[in-house]
Amino acid sequence: MANVTVRQAEVADAEIIHRFSVKLAEFEGTPNAVVASIETMVRDGFGPNAAFRTLIAEIDGAPVGFATYTNQYSVWEGKGTMFLQDLWVMPEVRQQGVARALMQVLARECCSKGHSRIDRNVLDWNPARRFYENVGCRHLDRSRPYRLHGDALTKLAATEPGKGH
Repeated sequence: MANVTVRQAEVADAEIIHRFSVKLAEFEGTPNAVVASIETMVRDGFGPNAAFRTLIAEIDGAPVGFATYTNQYSVWEGKGTMFLQDLWVMPEVRQQGVARALMQVLARECCSKGHSRIDRNVLDWNPARRFYENVGCRHLDRSRPYRLHGDALTKLAATEPGKGH
């Protein structure tokens, strides 16, 4: 196991966040999916109203992985929750505890905030599913992710509430 450290990202890490996001998209077979820029990362990932937060994993001071996440809320539980949006580790350091370290730090933050859970979507073909199961994540059989996006989102937004179908 490598000596992995995990820290909160700083504004100076925006290029790393962007680069790792592109690498993740390439891994998932969607190399052109990242349309956000480094400037977008700076604008939306930092400050008091940040839309997302990022953990950076390092080995010997070199960035080797990241996790991006957001805070959510469960009205059923009456507690905050977290959503793990992205987790990516450089291929050459996989199996060295980097992903586990990122999850451990995220779990600590979740618990320290009094949140009740961390949610995550994982592509059905991704071998990382075994990793998530090994750290205690459970697949939700009765829940399926849905997304309203692109033209469908624009079309629905343009309709008057209570009209159209």
